[in-house]
Amino acid sequence: MAHRFIVGATPKEAESVLKRLWRGGIASSVDLLGEATVTRAEADRYAQRCAAALDELAALYAGVASRPLLELDGRGPLPRGNLSAKISALTPMLHAEAPARGREDAAARLRPLLRRARDLGAHLHVDMESVDALETTFELVFGLLDEDEFRAGPSAGIVLQAYLRESPEQLERTLAWAAATRRESPLTVRLVKGAYWDHEVVEARQKGWSPPVFEVKAESDRNFELLAGRLLDARPTVRVAIASHNLRSVAHAIAWNRLTGGDERDLELQVLRGLGDDLAHALAATGQRVRCYCPVGDLVAGMAYLVRRLLENSSNESFLAEQARGAGLDELLAAP
Repeated sequence: MAHRFIVGATPKEAESVLKRLWRGGIASSVDLLGEATVTRAEADRYAQRCAAALDELAALYAGVASRPLLELDGRGPLPRGNLSAKISALTPMLHAEAPARGREDAAARLRPLLRRARDLGAHLHVDMESVDALETTFELVFGLLDEDEFRAGPSAGIVLQAYLRESPEQLERTLAWAAATRRESPLTVRLVKGAYWDHEVVEARQKGWSPPVFEVKAESDRNFELLAGRLLDARPTVRVAIASHNLRSVAHAIAWNRLTGGDERDLELQVLRGLGDDLAHALAATGQRVRCYCPVGDLVAGMAYLVRRLLENSSNESFLAEQARGAGLDELLAAP
């Protein structure tokens, strides 16, 4: 079951899978598994793995056939190599009580990775995690990308989680930064529903707080559509990646893009390896630009990822569960 989600221990081991996706018209974002390090030595090892992964991806994609849909949009070239990493794995000091220390410690490891991605012509995407790390992540990424040495690159991105009640404000903050920055390469914003719902709800209730996430799925789905529309309208300030397996959410983004006169090249649709494989191939067959989020690493490092996937997709309200039980198309595509 783990190998259904994790494509290999390293990008090199996953080469056959990544190249097969590319031949099928699907790009990839390699997620380097690992999070919540507890020592600096552990964080150093994760940073070294990220650097090695960027090198391996550059070599892997150097000889593949050209795919114009996957390599070019309205703002210019799109990197073939695409790596996703987590800030909590780049520092053991990511604590809400001392955000500056965690930010500075993570920056010392993230800055060389941005340089490596720039020099290799790769894309580096920073994943969002639990709420207590969000502010540090925003400040870290925006601060580093605004440095003069990164004005010309690399291509980089962050994630917006639609299940967070504060996500509309986070989006406006992101768009304001993207409009003001002097960087040549636009920020890529990956819109997701969010994978830490159980963690956020349990932790908030333990402390007597109101959960920071929507507790009714329909509210999260409605917010996702609102955020998707706002993101698509904000182009070309940002590049937009809509990540969902929900046919309604995906169809909404495609329809919004077309109704507002958007170029098909300027909308990217993303799915998770092992969960959205059929959807990815169906979308690619219709001429959409599709990217598959492919976890890479060993099973121990990927255990937290696997548990989150099982929790969110075994829920009674999960779109995939509804689809599997035979819900009709009208029901699946009903407005939330």
